[in-house]
Amino acid sequence: MELRHLRYFIAVAEELHFGRAAQVLGISQPPLSQQIQALEQEVGARLFERTNRRVELSEAGRLFLHEARLVLAQVDKAADVARRAQLGELGELKIGFTSSAPFNSSIPQAIFAFRQAFPAVHLNLQEMSSTEVAESLVDESIQVGLMRPLPLPDSLSVIELMREPLVAVLNAGHPLVEGSERGLHLAQLAQEPFVFFPRTYGSGLYAQLLNLARDAGFSPHFAQEAGEAMTIIGLVAAGLGVSVLPASYQRIRIDGVVYRTLLDQEALTAVWLVQRKGAQTPMAEAFVELLTLKALV
Repeated sequence: MELRHLRYFIAVAEELHFGRAAQVLGISQPPLSQQIQALEQEVGARLFERTNRRVELSEAGRLFLHEARLVLAQVDKAADVARRAQLGELGELKIGFTSSAPFNSSIPQAIFAFRQAFPAVHLNLQEMSSTEVAESLVDESIQVGLMRPLPLPDSLSVIELMREPLVAVLNAGHPLVEGSERGLHLAQLAQEPFVFFPRTYGSGLYAQLLNLARDAGFSPHFAQEAGEAMTIIGLVAAGLGVSVLPASYQRIRIDGVVYRTLLDQEALTAVWLVQRKGAQTPMAEAFVELLTLKALV
């Protein structure tokens, strides 16, 4: 049994006339009659009651019509699913992101716009360190990554979404707060205990802070480590030290914390959008396009 047999049967069942059904189908009447007879033989039941004057569905034909319509509807649905998946309108998009990425407004805006445009696509968002983002792209457990700069393998491609300044995070009672409204230099923090991500966390900010401190003539003393930026800011508020974070974290307002822009020339950090080369799916391409557009606004 082929799908065309079901379509022929449904046309005859709806027209109850072989001549009109043949016109609807765009074929001649004799082949249509032969196909219906062949279908009845395969089904093992008489689907139509025929006389010289009229054609009617038999009881078996009436029941078969309902099932035939369901089969064709499911086939059409399957074709639509495949077509929409090809266009990136269905499926699952796995995105890995470093914890600081969502604080930049363009990224939440892009996620919201994507959900509005592609409501049938499930966004699987996974928070991880920048190193884990790169590793997950390589092992194909995610399709798109949002991360801070790190050395990457040649198999990955990078789009720089944005750059932002780094800021010093100070306790509100720190002596450097007064008179530093326009910013301060990292060298002014040389003698301070730092609260920061552990080296093993895999944050691109760790290596950048070490490089900036070296250029400023000192090696930072890490007095306290924390894996979450929110915890780092809280520990600064508790007076355990100072820190350096991307400026987008200034959106987090915690009593007892003051942010000061770093005036060092290289005190900038970027957010990268990373993918595997040659592995872009329609869903991923649509998300990347939205994200790059939002980043340019």
